Amino acid sequence: MTSRSRRSRIQRYVRRMSIVWRMRVVMFFGLVMTSVLGAVIVYAVAAFVVPLPIPEDEELALENLVLTALVVPVLVVIGVLRGIRILGPAVRWVRDEREPTPAEQRTLLNVPRRMFFLHAALWIGAALFFSAFNALTSIQLGITVVQVVSLAGVTVSSIAYLVAERVLRPLARRALASGVPDGMRVRSVAGRTMFAWVLGTGVSVAGLTILGIVSLVRQENVTVTQLAVTMVVVGGIGFTVGGLTTLAAAKASSDPIRQMRKALARVEGGDLDVVVDIDDGTEIGMLQAGFNEMVTGLREREQIRDLFGRHVGDDVARAALGGGVELGGETRHVAVLFVDVIGSTTLATERPPDEVVSLLNQFFSVVIEVVHDHDGWINKFEGDAALAIWNAPVEVADLEAKVLRAARVLGERLAAEVTGLTAGIGVSAGTAVAGNVGAAERYEYTVIGDPVNEAARLMDHAKSTTRKVVARASLLDAAGDEAQHWEQLEPFVARGRSTPTPVATPRD
Repeated sequence: MTSRSRRSRIQRYVRRMSIVWRMRVVMFFGLVMTSVLGAVIVYAVAAFVVPLPIPEDEELALENLVLTALVVPVLVVIGVLRGIRILGPAVRWVRDEREPTPAEQRTLLNVPRRMFFLHAALWIGAALFFSAFNALTSIQLGITVVQVVSLAGVTVSSIAYLVAERVLRPLARRALASGVPDGMRVRSVAGRTMFAWVLGTGVSVAGLTILGIVSLVRQENVTVTQLAVTMVVVGGIGFTVGGLTTLAAAKASSDPIRQMRKALARVEGGDLDVVVDIDDGTEIGMLQAGFNEMVTGLREREQIRDLFGRHVGDDVARAALGGGVELGGETRHVAVLFVDVIGSTTLATERPPDEVVSLLNQFFSVVIEVVHDHDGWINKFEGDAALAIWNAPVEVADLEAKVLRAARVLGERLAAEVTGLTAGIGVSAGTAVAGNVGAAERYEYTVIGDPVNEAARLMDHAKSTTRKVVARASLLDAAGDEAQHWEQLEPFVARGRSTPTPVATPRD
């Protein structure tokens, strides 16, 4: 391994790990600050707001403060170490520079839930410890303390869930880029909303309910002032925390929905390359994955439709996609143009294969462009020949003028642009049967009738004329101004016919 490649590998590793460590720092800083702030609020509420069942005891308050200062750092260290162990397996794939396995995807999406239970366990331990300590002074005091600490623990644990989910969203987006793993237990948006309710309304209402019950039981120890102050403080905390957590939960659901709405607008505009980042572990993540699968299906359908149109023509493809496909046909007045390379066998034997293919591609490119410019479509290719149709399956106005103009322009462009080969062009029009011919397993749209046969014979005759373009002369009567560009030739008896066919060719 060269020093440059080694240095590049080290830089990539440092870059990957910096993402992981930056995420760890942000997450654990947020969780630690939430827990510490929660502990401070609990102590302040218990010491100065909530009516206690015993007279004010400064010594007991000081002892609780000292214990809080000692216990909280220990619980924070335990929480951080345990949190690192929870997060480690979920981000191992980033360090290894590879795609996550389905198990690692599930582990990453389960981190917020595990963080919630981790904080809940730590706060339950703190509630039981402080309750037991204060119960040594008064059983009722111990009960009050466990209620206050438990309610605060529910709030802090729910905040930990929302913080972890928000911080891990960039990693979740990368992990779920390939889709949601099969068999994953999907969290509900309702669960997230319930967390917000518990934080914003549930804890405050529960606290006020407990306060009301305690006040009824111990009316002699609760003054109106204490009751009013407690209600104002608890209500204010609920109002503030509830607003923030409701906003966080709402944004967790609205942000990906807004992203999907923008992506949907791009799809409506015809952009089928859009991909929505999957960064949510709830039903919204499943919706994001379903959106991507839907767009993939639309993209594949459009590719199939494009290939279908290239094989059978855009008009036939649209008719088939719009109304379905049935075997059978209908009688229509159609115009037909046949074009065939002259001396293709000699061309194939005297020139290299790649040169022959290049010439044929140039030839067919001009044929397709001219036919489409004049509202016709290529029905089929037959070796070095092509059959073009007008007025089937869709109506074409002034088809005689358009097919004659197409034949004239095609002859001029082939002579000017495709050097090295010549082609004969025959044009006819009349009544024919157009429709799907074949079996249910395999069929094609085609036109069958005398105009097709006559156009093929006129094409053969055109190969012996000067301009290499011959059309049935009767088309000139309905061609309008286009007729002035044509002149009639001597009628000839086509193969299989008993009477002469009047024909015309473009003027010099």
